[in-house]
Amino acid sequence: MRIDVVNSEGSEWDGFVRENEGWTHFHLFAWKRLIEQVFGHECPYLIARDDAGALAGVLPLVRVKSLLFGHYLVSMPFLNYGGPLGTEEAVAALGAYAADVARSEGVKLLELRSRVPLAIDLPVSHRKVTVLLDLPDDPETLWSGFKAKLRSQIRRPQKEGVVVKFGPDEVEPFYAVFSRHMRDLGTPAQSCTLFDAIATAFPEDAWFGCAYLKGEPIAAGCGFRWGGEFEMTWASALIEYKRVAANMLLYWRFMEHAIGQGVHLFNFGRCTPGGNTHRFKLQWGGREAPLYWYQRGNGKAAATPSPDNGVLSLGPRLWRKLPRRIATSLGPRIVRYIP
Repeated sequence: MRIDVVNSEGSEWDGFVRENEGWTHFHLFAWKRLIEQVFGHECPYLIARDDAGALAGVLPLVRVKSLLFGHYLVSMPFLNYGGPLGTEEAVAALGAYAADVARSEGVKLLELRSRVPLAIDLPVSHRKVTVLLDLPDDPETLWSGFKAKLRSQIRRPQKEGVVVKFGPDEVEPFYAVFSRHMRDLGTPAQSCTLFDAIATAFPEDAWFGCAYLKGEPIAAGCGFRWGGEFEMTWASALIEYKRVAANMLLYWRFMEHAIGQGVHLFNFGRCTPGGNTHRFKLQWGGREAPLYWYQRGNGKAAATPSPDNGVLSLGPRLWRKLPRRIATSLGPRIVRYIP
């Protein structure tokens, strides 16, 4: 196998990606340009070719490097999936090449985020899982399969007058909810620039939806469609409207929308096993699916930075006290280095 860094346009790349098991939206070449544009991170996207010169494997990699948090190579940062695709030989070669680069450059952590097992000689972490729900051909069949309690929870915001809207015009209200929700959690939020860039780069694949009460956005979601699957990548709801449970109607409308677009698998996105978010996702009747995150750590590094660990645990307590305007301004400058 010959491994090269690719900088050209991605027509060959994307065609190859879509032919391989385990591919996701985040393997597409446009993410390289988007991450370079929004974050300024180096993206050494790798390709493997066989002896005949035919494309045999790809690995999207992103270098996230800062004095504060350290040096990381991740596929893909800020997202749930990545990792090499291709023949078993190419996948192994790409994993070994990335590990050699990480070793020679003193990278704190190499992390290849796959949704399927890979033939890679690296330790694997299952610290994150997702929940998958098979969708029928019509919303009525899905609705009738829900438990009575779940249907009641979905009806509640409808009775309160909550309505859900979809479209590119929902990016700004989505971000208003998302940034406020993240501040309340004590976590820096990504910039609105990121979501504007996503809406521009993927006008058909990226779905933005927002739940309104009396004209005010109170819950919102953003996700991606690829193949016959949709993943809810980001979802938020304002804590002061918790009683209304607008997020229940939001998820239901996304499911209806997905069915209307011919999607047959609803992916709830990654979560930590046993956490509140995990339990929320399981209540919809889906099945748990482990994620395969392959890693090479330098020293004690076994994961990307987390506010649950060490001195970083002080951050959420301080962040919640910041005025929203300051948190929204400072957040993107910090979180861009937390992959």
